[in-house]
Amino acid sequence: MPTDLVDWQYDLGGVVIGAGTSVNIINTRGLGRPPVRDNDVDQPSADGAFAGPDYWASRQVQLDAAVKIPGDPAACQDMIDQLEAAAADPAVRLVGGQSMTLRIKRPGRPTKVLYGRLRTLDPDDEKIIHGYVPLDVEFIAQDPTFYADSVTSTEIPLGWLTGGGFAAPVVAPIYVQDGTVAANRPGWAINQGTADAWPVIRIYGPCATVTVTNAATGLSLSMPTLNLAAGQWVELDTRPGHRTVTRENGGNASATLSPSSRIDQFSLPPGESELRWTAFDNTNTARMRLTWRDAYTAL
Repeated sequence: MPTDLVDWQYDLGGVVIGAGTSVNIINTRGLGRPPVRDNDVDQPSADGAFAGPDYWASRQVQLDAAVKIPGDPAACQDMIDQLEAAAADPAVRLVGGQSMTLRIKRPGRPTKVLYGRLRTLDPDDEKIIHGYVPLDVEFIAQDPTFYADSVTSTEIPLGWLTGGGFAAPVVAPIYVQDGTVAANRPGWAINQGTADAWPVIRIYGPCATVTVTNAATGLSLSMPTLNLAAGQWVELDTRPGHRTVTRENGGNASATLSPSSRIDQFSLPPGESELRWTAFDNTNTARMRLTWRDAYTAL
């Protein structure tokens, strides 16, 4: 579990710095609006330009910091070594798409998280003999969105009854689905942030011919050829930098997605989203687990 932060603290890859620690944060830049990749085009034979779509670029967070442990240069160097070790983790550094975390706590705000890589850690050891080492730190968040510090999850079983049950008076005939008809079960996911959140969807068998639909956006992820036995699962990871479909054995299952399924667009907009999934299951034991972090446009 990550350490709970107090106001004006930062957690850089598991190393807490800032208020109440030996690393003072003097100034922070890059926490406002991220850089923009614009697509403006000059108007031919006319004044001005045509405004194309704007896309966020990587967020560059720069920390002006200083290690301050008076009279103990060895302890200063130990703190720098901790920060360097956090960025040197081969599970992050050598794996494409993997990232480390920068957690930030501001007064009156919950802790927010950025995902990226530590690109600069430059100590100035001119005064290290006195226990003082200025640090230039640069963290590049490839995904510029701020995320909640905790994960939210919900589990949706696959039910057989249609329409949410019976309404009185009950009039014959009563129709109940059997195992030869794709059952349908709605559920709810609430993104309490201000930006689109990206869920990780795991579906546990036994079931076949799976479709997951977000009623809020109208988008669906369909796997018409998927067949999961009991104990098997498939996971659809829609997060930026991931966007994979994997099986319980680690195998790539992206070929099971229909051509019209856009995993890169299957987000949870701010507010409440109704999630429905359909599948064939004659045991009534299949289920879907949905996990996400609330997403924010600002700290």
